[in-house]
Amino acid sequence: MDLRQVEYLVAIVDHGGFTRAANVLGLAQPSLSQSVRRLEEELGAPLLARMGRRVTLTDAGEAFLGPARRMLREAQRARDAVAAHAGLTAGTLDLVALASLAVDPVAGLVASFRRRHPGVTVRMLDPSSPAHLLELVRSGRAEVGITDADGPPAGLVVVTLSTQSLVAVLPPPPAGADGPAPRPMTPAELASEPLVVTPPGTSLRSLVDRFVGAAGAPSGVIRVAVETDQRDMLVPLVLRGAGVAVLPPALAADAAAEGALVRPLDPPLSRRIVLVHPPEGLAPAATAFVAAVTPPASSATARA
Repeated sequence: MDLRQVEYLVAIVDHGGFTRAANVLGLAQPSLSQSVRRLEEELGAPLLARMGRRVTLTDAGEAFLGPARRMLREAQRARDAVAAHAGLTAGTLDLVALASLAVDPVAGLVASFRRRHPGVTVRMLDPSSPAHLLELVRSGRAEVGITDADGPPAGLVVVTLSTQSLVAVLPPPPAGADGPAPRPMTPAELASEPLVVTPPGTSLRSLVDRFVGAAGAPSGVIRVAVETDQRDMLVPLVLRGAGVAVLPPALAADAAAEGALVRPLDPPLSRRIVLVHPPEGLAPAATAFVAAVTPPASSATARA
């Protein structure tokens, strides 16, 4: 079985069809189709069902996809193992992180790792939710994930990186007007404000819902002004007066530099930032990344 054929099939699944996969792989679409047909002939079963422009996995394809990902991962580990003998001068790290952690701490961690190991390529995946992030790590599409701790992720090792406190960010006051004193904002006060939030199920939205449900505020009752899964729109929307957002410190600092009002929350709202990875079989690049970012006093626990 040719590993390239396996890679091509997985690319078709991950990119949603032949056309996008061919563009990403730099192949002509007929060559990609021919490669998949040869793989199907070798395995003796159709792997993809083609319905017009839509492509879905057959039952045989579903059964093959997991082993195919593991096959590609093992091949990458073999290449990385050779690179490790040369002082990790090459290799690939597949990393998945929550979008709300991209600026802080992920950007700094990745930049620091790249300075130590400039020959390693870091490929970043963007999950739709914390649950999706864990799925990507368990399935092998990513070796390492950075997320917030919200219940024990079964089957993964968990390493605590830091604790992050969140704050309320309000639109700038009108020109010439004094904004309110930066006193803490209570759950009831936040619930009364029009909010700029991410969709239900995302990390930031879950934290907002949990905070508003505390201290006697009606559970889950918030005034949604704007709901968006584009995290880079949160600060611009607040700055233009669309509503109030609950943000991590780095994003809040960016907003404050543009005139936004930042208020702490009472009770304080924080989340534990953790790194997760499978209990065994990490490639050298992933092993080096985990070692580089793990605080000296942090503990790692394998989950059953």
